[in-house]
Amino acid sequence: MVVGTVALDSVETPFGKVKDALGGTASYFAFAAHHYTDINIVGVVGQDFPAEHLDLFKRHNIGTDGLQTLPGKTFRWAGQYDFDLNTAHTLDTQLNVLSEFHPTLPEEYRNSDLVFLGNIDPHLQMDVLKQVSSPRLTVLDSMNFWIDREREALTGVMKMVDIVLLNEAEVRQYAQTYNLLAAARTILELGPKALIIKKGEYGALMFSGDNEIFITPAFPLESVKDPTGAGDSFAGGFLGYLASSGDFTAKGIRKAMIHGSVIASFTVEDFSVNRLVSATREEIDERYRQFQRLTFFEHSCKHADDCQRLQFSWTAN
Repeated sequence: MVVGTVALDSVETPFGKVKDALGGTASYFAFAAHHYTDINIVGVVGQDFPAEHLDLFKRHNIGTDGLQTLPGKTFRWAGQYDFDLNTAHTLDTQLNVLSEFHPTLPEEYRNSDLVFLGNIDPHLQMDVLKQVSSPRLTVLDSMNFWIDREREALTGVMKMVDIVLLNEAEVRQYAQTYNLLAAARTILELGPKALIIKKGEYGALMFSGDNEIFITPAFPLESVKDPTGAGDSFAGGFLGYLASSGDFTAKGIRKAMIHGSVIASFTVEDFSVNRLVSATREEIDERYRQFQRLTFFEHSCKHADDCQRLQFSWTAN
């Protein structure tokens, strides 16, 4: 289950533009995760939300019973990217019905095994956690706005989830330190089992409570049209794989991060969710194999015991 925004985005990059295209955290997450598992959306749209978008969700077996329709207009975001596609310049934000959103979970959603709390008001994230019974895994995303405006509420939610997902600027902002190692430790001390830091075109890295670090690069691409939704797609691929594998071990989490990076690489190849919709499982699996080839190297230890002693630990001395 994903709780987050369903939006109409107007985006312009050096490679094209779209107006009122399907966007939002929940949309990107859902179309990423649906390649692996069943997925339900909790969010809100206005009466102007196009019927074809609802049909697109349903055609891909994405549950919309938790998607409320309220009088008024759908949340809209307009942004522009220069050739530095890591930075979005927000041109306009219209909250519209999102400002009246109070998530109420359908009864069948309350038993969700995996829950992704998208980037919304932490008070609403807390409301959702109180409505689910006993999820196996909960993951939270947030942003600089909530860190600045609702730090106390956000801290309370962080203490309740298993994994926190933020970009590196947000991690530094929350921990009030430039050093990512120290910042990660600050967040993990709140209680999450792991922190995943999104680094855009440079990939992602994970810090776990077991004093382990795992780093995945981004998949190298020649054609990038629109990076909007890449982070949400990463989360969808990550949690979607975990739902399909049922492997929540450290090894399983690492594989899930690679799947997240693979799925995100499709998102940026087109605007909106277009490439997530057209991607096939065969393409996803092939790109995963390419990832294995890109990142494989043989160790130079003479004995296995030597390699174990060389295992990197980020525990402070």
